[in-house]
Amino acid sequence: MSRHSRLQRQVLGLYRELLRAARGKPGAEARVRAEFREQARLPRTDVLRIEYLYRRGRRQLEQLRGRHTTGVGAFVPAPEPAPEPGPGGRETRPDPDPPDGGQGARADSGPAAPSGPPR
Repeated sequence: MSRHSRLQRQVLGLYRELLRAARGKPGAEARVRAEFREQARLPRTDVLRIEYLYRRGRRQLEQLRGRHTTGVGAFVPAPEPAPEPGPGGRETRPDPDPPDGGQGARADSGPAAPSGPPR
């Protein structure tokens, strides 16, 4: 078995500490595992990036250990709306670049205000 470098030992220790801190906090353990799996693809020669991620992980560990942290969530972009059936039964999608810049009049907006100076 090969010996690990100092940085590798530090990263593995951080991983164990994060997993311990994540126990009992919904979503935290899965997030820790996923983040480490994703970053495991980094080349071992990219030491600057690894050290940056290690420092970031240390800060996240302190937050996770905080008594106010009760769980971990993730921001996920909302899915695109499903296409609506248009005239003739064909699907239509909203125009991504409408000519009025998306500021079209709404049906419930009432009468338009008069333009120009008041009389």
